[in-house]
Amino acid sequence: MQVVFESRDTEAHEMRDVAVSRLRFALRRLAWLVPRATLRMTDINGPRGGVDKRCQVELKTPDGELVVTSIARDWRDSLDTALARAARALSRSHQRRHALRRQPVTLVAT
Repeated sequence: MQVVFESRDTEAHEMRDVAVSRLRFALRRLAWLVPRATLRMTDINGPRGGVDKRCQVELKTPDGELVVTSIARDWRDSLDTALARAARALSRSHQRRHALRRQPVTLVAT
């Protein structure tokens, strides 16, 4: 899985290695479904503080694109929430697709 990290904020840029390793860890079981992941971290209103740290995870899958966004007070909370949502959404998407391919087995009593 190729991971692209994008951020203009210096504090977020310092978390680059942590963010990439957390992304790989969160998607470790479904990484084969995601050839490319983009992780964007932005500070919405600059240095004024508040609940303004945005983390956006964009996953390219064979079926399309999955985008998850989380906003929190600090970078780590925003990152963890976005990764948890992305892992759940990717898992649900895979289960839905896999369930459509399966044909129900009908038992016939004789």
